[in-house]
Amino acid sequence: MKQYRRITLGLLLLICLAESPARETVPELPAAGTIEAYFTPWDDAQGALVSAIEQARQQVLVQSYVLTSRTIAASLIRAHRRGIDVRVLADQRQYIDVDGSQLDNLARAGIPVWLETRYRSAHNKVMLIDVRSSHAVVITGSYNYSWGAQHMNAENLLVIRGHAELAGRYESNWMRHQSDAALLESR
Repeated sequence: MKQYRRITLGLLLLICLAESPARETVPELPAAGTIEAYFTPWDDAQGALVSAIEQARQQVLVQSYVLTSRTIAASLIRAHRRGIDVRVLADQRQYIDVDGSQLDNLARAGIPVWLETRYRSAHNKVMLIDVRSSHAVVITGSYNYSWGAQHMNAENLLVIRGHAELAGRYESNWMRHQSDAALLESR
C-alpha cells in the first residue's frame, strides 16, 4: 500500500510539473535611481502620487485593484487634458463590487480603461510615468488608490525614479496585462 501511495504521489508531482507554465528567467537588475518610501496613514502617499502624475511629461500607465480616490482620478484627468497619454488597467471584480469607483469618470473623460478579467484578482497597484525617458518613475506597493488607503489603512508606497531597466520590465508587464483585458465602455 505504501509503495502504491509513493507511485501515485510521484505521478501527481510529474503531472503538476508538466502542466506548470514555463517560467522566464527573472533578470537581476542593478540598483539605480532614487527611492522614496511612504507609509500610511503617517506619510502623504496620495500627495506623492498626485505630484508624480502632475510631473508627467509623456505618459502615465496605471494598474489598479481599486481606484476610488477622487483626488487621484482628478489628477489623471488633468494630466490627460494637458496632453499626457494616460491609460488605466483595473480589476473587473472590484469595479463591479466596490462603490465609488472612479473608472467611469476616467472613461468619460476620454482615458482608455481596461478591465482585467483573466485573474481571480488583478491585485497590482502600479503607476508608470514616462517609462521611456531618463526620468522614468515606477510607483508600486500595497497602496490602493483610495481614500481609505491614505487615512485608515497601514499601507506602503515606493516611488522609484531614474531606473530605466526596472521601468521597462514594469511596462512589459503592463502591456501583457492590457492585451488580455477588456476595454471599458464609458457609461
